[in-house]
Amino acid sequence: MAVPPTYIDLGKSARDVFTKGYGFGVIKLDLKTKSENGLEFTSTGSANTETSKVIGSLETKYKWAEHGLTFTEKWNTDNTLGTEITIEDQLAKGLKLTFDSSFSPNTGKKGGKVKTGYKCDHINLGCDVNYDINGTAIHGAGVVGYEGWLAGYQMTFEAGRNRITQSNFAVGFKTDEFQLHTNVNDGTEFGGSIYQKVNDQLETAVNLAWTAGNSNTRFGIAAKYQIDPDASFSAKVNNSSLVGLGYTQTLKPGIKLTLSALLDGKNINAGGHKLGLGLEFQA
Repeated sequence: MAVPPTYIDLGKSARDVFTKGYGFGVIKLDLKTKSENGLEFTSTGSANTETSKVIGSLETKYKWAEHGLTFTEKWNTDNTLGTEITIEDQLAKGLKLTFDSSFSPNTGKKGGKVKTGYKCDHINLGCDVNYDINGTAIHGAGVVGYEGWLAGYQMTFEAGRNRITQSNFAVGFKTDEFQLHTNVNDGTEFGGSIYQKVNDQLETAVNLAWTAGNSNTRFGIAAKYQIDPDASFSAKVNNSSLVGLGYTQTLKPGIKLTLSALLDGKNINAGGHKLGLGLEFQA
C-alpha cells in the first residue's frame, strides 16, 4: 500500500454501493462542461417530489496545473457565495493547503476554513480550522496503513468550549477485491462494513450499526451489477424492509439517465413509495 485514504474515505467502497445510483423522491439534473483552457462549470438542480422545494447550485473551477493551484467559486439557491483556493505539492511534496470562505448576503453570515493535508507512504494526515459565528473549531484526522491494514483517528476540538467534542476511531483491512471497515464514534456509536468485488461485473456490500444502550441493530445489504459498459443495476435492502432499486443507463457519450425507487416492504399495498429521476450531461 502506498498512500492510505483519508479518514472520511475509510469504508468508501461499501458506502458507494449503498448510495450511488439512487435518488429517492428527487428529480435531479446535472450539467458539467469543460472548456479548452481548463475552466470547468458544474450546475445542479433538483426538485423534491414531496415538498416541491427546488434547490440549485453553480460551481466554476480553474486549475493552474504548472503552479499546483485550483480556484473554485460556488453559489447556491440559498444565496450563499463561496470561494476556495487550493495549493498542492508546491511547498512540499504531498502537502495540500486550502483556503475556503463563504458569505451569505441575505443574513450577513460569514465563515472561513483553513484546510491542510499531508500524505506519503503509509500516512495520510489532515487538520482543518473552521471559523464561523459559533466560534473556532479544529478538526484533525490521521490514517496509517501497512500491508493492507488501516487504522485511523478523527477528533474535533471547540476552542470556545475548550474541550474535545468528537472522538472517533476506525480500523480496517483493504485489498483490491475486499475491504473490511469498523468504527467507533464518541464511544457510543458502533459500525462496520464489508465490501467485496466478486468479479468485473458484480460488487456487494454489507453494513452494520448499533448504539450503546440500544439493543436494536441496524443492518443492510447491497449489490451493484454492471449489465454492460453502458448500463448497471443496483439493489439494496435493510432490516426495516426498505428496498431500494436503481438503474443507470448511458444514453450516449456524455448523457446518463438514472431511475430509482424506494419500496416499503412492510406496506407494499399502502403506497408511499418514492421514485427518483436523474439526468446528467457532461461535455
